[in-house]
Amino acid sequence: MCSLGRFANFIISARRCNIDYGKNDPYIFAMPIPKFTLRGFRRPREVAAQALGKLEREVLDEVWRQEEVSVRDVYLAFGEGIAYTTLMTTLDRLFKKRLLTRRKDGRAFIYLPAVSQAEFEQGIREDVIDGLLGQGTEAVEPLLACIVDTVSGRDRELLDELDRLIKEKRRELKQRN
Repeated sequence: MCSLGRFANFIISARRCNIDYGKNDPYIFAMPIPKFTLRGFRRPREVAAQALGKLEREVLDEVWRQEEVSVRDVYLAFGEGIAYTTLMTTLDRLFKKRLLTRRKDGRAFIYLPAVSQAEFEQGIREDVIDGLLGQGTEAVEPLLACIVDTVSGRDRELLDELDRLIKEKRRELKQRN
């Protein structure tokens, strides 16, 4: 992205978080704040959709629901509407992505979740946050300010919970040292 594009994204982000960079700057204060999606930013659901295809996600949901499945179990769960070989390939791809484990049972494989649904979703959230924080130290402060502004604008109790979590983490880090 060109420098102007980065500058524009920074300005728009600053405006959304009510960061004042000078009332005399016409580029910052001349335009209204639009609702927008940053190019390159994906919501956690979109990250999961890109990491997994629609069928992969549906199959993974079925494995989490049943806890232990064969290809035939998934085939029957989908009402025999998807080809058996397609489901076999999908389960194998999930295994290769390390989302499932498997063991041999006769001539068939039995698939089990390698991660829980909660662990999977937590991993996606961590990836999104890591992506946001990984933009360099100068981008962290406006990001954190925006998070606090967004949280406090929605729910005062949520802001108190954020404060509690920060204090708890500080105590935990002190005990480690």
